[in-house]
Amino acid sequence: MTMANAGTELRRADGGPVRVMVVDDEPTLAELLSMALRYEGWEVRSAGDGTTAVRTARDFRPDAVVLDIMLPDIDGLEVLRRLRGESPDVPVLFLTAKDAVEDRITGLTAGGDDYVTKPFSLEEVVARLRALMRRSGRAALRADSQLVVGDLTLDEDSHEVRRGGDLVNLTATEFELLRYLMRNPRRVLSKSQILDRVWNYDFGGQANVVELYISYLRKKIDAGRDPMIHTMRGAGYVLKPAA
Repeated sequence: MTMANAGTELRRADGGPVRVMVVDDEPTLAELLSMALRYEGWEVRSAGDGTTAVRTARDFRPDAVVLDIMLPDIDGLEVLRRLRGESPDVPVLFLTAKDAVEDRITGLTAGGDDYVTKPFSLEEVVARLRALMRRSGRAALRADSQLVVGDLTLDEDSHEVRRGGDLVNLTATEFELLRYLMRNPRRVLSKSQILDRVWNYDFGGQANVVELYISYLRKKIDAGRDPMIHTMRGAGYVLKPAA
C-alpha cells in the first residue's frame, strides 16, 4: 500500500483530510482496513456492529463508508437505510463474503454505490473509495502543495512559509497550526477543534496550549504587519487576509 503523493492527495473541500468509516464485525480485518486508509492520510473511525455505526456516523459525518453486509445486530442494508436517512449522498462501499450475483444486485439496488467481495486487496478498496468520493464531490485531488491566504504562503512539501515574500521560520508544531488555519481561511476554529486536528489527542481541557501557540504564531506572522490571526471571543480563532 502506498500513500498518495502530495500532488495527488485527496482532500475535503475545506482542505481537511477525508473521513471514512469502516463497519465490520471482524476486529482484525477492520483494523487492517483502518490502517491502510490512515496510510492514505485519511481520518478513520470504525464500528463493529450496525447500531454503533449509525451512532458513530451521526457524530463523525464520514465522506464515505465501508460497510459489511453481515453484522451481528442489524444487517448492512438496514444500516445503509439509516445512514441515508441522515446523509442521503454519502458514498457506501459494501464489503461482504457473499459473492452471488443476486446479493450484489440486492446491495446495489438498496442504494450501495459499489461492492467488494472477500477476500479483497487493500489497494482495490482504497482505489474504489477514492473514485466514489471524487464522483460524489465529497473530495477532490489537491492540485498543488501551496496554500495562499492574502500575502501569506505555505508550501506543504518544502515546509517553507513566507509573509509578503519574507521567509518565516516555524517549529513543526507552529507549522501544523498555521497549516490548519490556512486550510480554513475566514472560518472560526474553536480551541477543541484545533487541539483535535493539530495535536491529535485531548489535552484534558488544557486549551491554554492553543493560546500559547497562537501567540507564538502571531509574533512570527503578524509582528510589525497588519494582523491576520484574530481572536473571536468565546468562539476561537480565525485567519483571514489583512485588511
